Amino acid sequence: MPQTSRFVAALALLAALVPAAGRAELSDIETADLRLVYDAPALSFLAPYAARCFENSLRFHERLFGYRPSEKVNVILDDFGDYGNAGVWVNPRNSMVVHVAPVNFVYETGPSNERMNFTMNHEVVHVVALDQAAGSDRFFRALLGGKVRETSRHPESMLYGYLTVPRRAAPRWYHEGIAVFLETWMAGGLGRAQGPYDEMVFRSMVKDGSRFYDPLGLEAEGTKVDFQVGVNSYLYGTRFMSYLAWEHGPESVVRWVSRSPGSKPTFTSQFRRVFGRSLNDEWSRWVDWEHGFQRTNLDSIRLHATTPYRDLSPRALGSVSRAFVDSAGRALVAAVYYPGEVAHLTAIPLDGGPAKGLDEVKGPALYFVSSLAFDPERRTLFYTTDNNEWRDLCSLDLRTGARRVLQKDARIGDLAWNPRDRSLWGVRHFNGASTLVRIPPPYTDYARVFTWPYGQDLYDLDISPDGSRLVASMAEVSGRQTLRLYRTDALVAGDSASTTLFDFGSSIPADFVFSPDGRRLYGSSYYTGVSNVFRYDLDGDSMSVVTNGETGFFRPIPTGGDSLIVFRYTGAGFVPARIEGKPLQDVSAITFLGQTLVDKYPVLRTWIAPSPARVPLDSLRTGAGAYHALSKVGLASFYPVVEGYKDHAAVGLHADLSDPLSLHTLELTATAAPDARLPNDERWHLDAAYRHAGWTLGARLNPASFYDLVGPTKVSRKGYGANAGYERTLWDDAPKRLTLEAGVSGYGGIERLPDYQNVATSPGFDKLLTGDLALRYRNMRASIGAVDYEKGWQWRLGASENGVRFAGGGEATWRGFPFAQGALDFGVPLPLRNSSLWVRNAAGMSPGDRDEPFANFYFGGFGNNWIDYQEPKRYRDAESFPGTALNAIAGRNYAKVLLDWNLPPVRFRRVGGLSLYATWLRMSLFTSGLVTNVDDGASRRTLGDVGAQADVRLQLLTQQPLTLSFGYARAVERHGGSDDEWMVSLKLL
Repeated sequence: MPQTSRFVAALALLAALVPAAGRAELSDIETADLRLVYDAPALSFLAPYAARCFENSLRFHERLFGYRPSEKVNVILDDFGDYGNAGVWVNPRNSMVVHVAPVNFVYETGPSNERMNFTMNHEVVHVVALDQAAGSDRFFRALLGGKVRETSRHPESMLYGYLTVPRRAAPRWYHEGIAVFLETWMAGGLGRAQGPYDEMVFRSMVKDGSRFYDPLGLEAEGTKVDFQVGVNSYLYGTRFMSYLAWEHGPESVVRWVSRSPGSKPTFTSQFRRVFGRSLNDEWSRWVDWEHGFQRTNLDSIRLHATTPYRDLSPRALGSVSRAFVDSAGRALVAAVYYPGEVAHLTAIPLDGGPAKGLDEVKGPALYFVSSLAFDPERRTLFYTTDNNEWRDLCSLDLRTGARRVLQKDARIGDLAWNPRDRSLWGVRHFNGASTLVRIPPPYTDYARVFTWPYGQDLYDLDISPDGSRLVASMAEVSGRQTLRLYRTDALVAGDSASTTLFDFGSSIPADFVFSPDGRRLYGSSYYTGVSNVFRYDLDGDSMSVVTNGETGFFRPIPTGGDSLIVFRYTGAGFVPARIEGKPLQDVSAITFLGQTLVDKYPVLRTWIAPSPARVPLDSLRTGAGAYHALSKVGLASFYPVVEGYKDHAAVGLHADLSDPLSLHTLELTATAAPDARLPNDERWHLDAAYRHAGWTLGARLNPASFYDLVGPTKVSRKGYGANAGYERTLWDDAPKRLTLEAGVSGYGGIERLPDYQNVATSPGFDKLLTGDLALRYRNMRASIGAVDYEKGWQWRLGASENGVRFAGGGEATWRGFPFAQGALDFGVPLPLRNSSLWVRNAAGMSPGDRDEPFANFYFGGFGNNWIDYQEPKRYRDAESFPGTALNAIAGRNYAKVLLDWNLPPVRFRRVGGLSLYATWLRMSLFTSGLVTNVDDGASRRTLGDVGAQADVRLQLLTQQPLTLSFGYARAVERHGGSDDEWMVSLKLL
């Protein structure tokens, strides 16, 4: 067997031996409008209820919008995250994914009612707003076989995607605003359209004189640099929709969003049609109105004396976790997450001075960052990481700085420390249920205490100083929220009986904790409309309010007597402060926009959706059973494309096929070049690619590319080829990831090397067979406001072999040309906000013949095309060397180092319009050195370069990212000359 064949066979065997990723047994429930797919049997108990909630919501929106789905909606239930969430996309097919875990109640940023019901009410709005079609979009969906999904391989798809789904070209605040607005009234007013957190945000902005973003500034800057990032879309969108309903009636808001017959395809033109003025003009009117509304609320709060405070930090901390007083260190310890720094544990001196970073928090959550508990005697801080996925339990010794990972993927949060037996308690989320667990020393395993049925969720735990009692908040399926008291000994014995201390109705009782003497509880709630601190006297069985805040006080920490440490809300995040918490007789109420809205327009009371229990699912069901993906593969869309082949244009069709969940996808492209100057065997161009579960299979004939029409970098080649590739994640602990890649490719009839356009094949070349094997590792992080990674490292180790068949003299021989190479990048943040310095290293070797093209590495140029689809910063690639010509430098072995300084990005607030605008500009300065043929002085080449690249991020139709890049570099060769290179490139998608 030839050498190359043995190598390829080894690769194939390795791929076969790698066990396939664990696959869930997928089942589905189908109705005329729904295909609900779920993991059976784990979620079989929930699937029928979820289907009823979907059908119930869909019926409501069909009546409200006059909507009928263009196809079934594919809903996927999963348990991949520790908190409930969901998302929708409609191209190529109507699809929704729903995380079934309990929702996060932190700061009452979400509604308190039953999560599956309100999730469907919210997400189906997105389906309607995107899928509903009229006029031209109906025509183009019929013409193109469906709703086109954009792909960078065929940038024409950007146009086709817009023509088939024009309302997708709208900002996120528009989509989230209408979804939250309707979800609120469908639940009888439970939702953010009359939510206290939203009221607090805008009240604080008016109080502090903060800038209100306009529609463009919100998209370009407001959702990128603010500590609330994407949540600003919900805040602004919901508030603006509510204002429009107040001024013009709720039906007008529905008319704006509806894509009914006669409506305009773009959301801005439809706005003018409905409201008679431009979106920007009406937005300005809302901002003026909001200032007046919130000034009235502030005046109402100030009717009674407001609570004085003394800040413990000179700056706002962004999002914060629960905090603890470390008496031995005279510091307040917490997890924080604010723009410009990665999330971390911090110690804030109680006597003044700068905060001290203690350790990073991997995978922070917005708002609560991490769940914390504290052992004050041993000064051990327990905290969670991967807070948006499956949480890990970790510990940090404040005395030594030693960090330990105690449990991986434990899925436990809401931690509480029991000083009596040094155990940790917490709440574990699994398959939609909340389970109280106890974690004894050494904290490497947990014991189940009690699991509540679906719809009852425990959160915000604390344990009394003597360890005998546990206090917690309880959410019920009805939306009722109560403060509960349990006996820890009884819980361990299996008795889950509790005492209801206070019924907060639909308000959230947040972070109630014991006083040092165990006789009182302190927590916060919007029970009065403003988040104030409440005190519950256990002996007297009484609740009293102890603050009157203008914005909001949260997470109280009793420190003895009436002294409390609290976190007060500001527009830049939460600030720790000291207050005196004594019972008050009078606390002022505020006016909720939502309440005034429903009083003005009683029709909103008729928008309450009926109970999902009324949905006759058995009669609606059209099918149920196992989900067989392969049998459901069908055409998703097809459309005309243009490609470049060498210096010629080719036209043809592209088709996408897949099953409804896109577990199997097949892409087919066929084009023909009409230019008679091309030989007949080069005028047809075919490309096919199939993907499934980490596998990719492809075949090509005279491959062509759109991008060969628009620049000097070419990928089109004469000849034919096929490939098989496999990729598997061996370790995924975000942001850490280790990936195995293996592949085999074959080529015939080619004139140029597949990866190097300016390198011709060898004389006598007949066929090429290439095998590749690589390991990649990545562990890189960035802070809020960054446009690039700011710290961490990544590496790659790879081996490959070119097996080349040479034919001549009536004989054919195979020769093998093996390669090995690796790369290592590492970076650190600089004192400048969102700036970093990286060192990027690469080296490789090949023992083949130096004069054989198939035995060399090739370097040169930026590598960017005038219009491109690849990463804009191509100068970071090992085979790039700006300042020289593409593929101009060759060598059997090489070593390269690149120093890369990323300057702070410049954010644009208003450059362009909503159809096309700029969001940021980043500049990078770099210098690199390259040595090839290190082992041979006669052929060795030593080069250096210095250069700069500026990238401007643009947004086309709000959904399509573009990056316009400009670069310059000058290269110098030892004992040789110098040259320079200019680069301009526009990356699509």
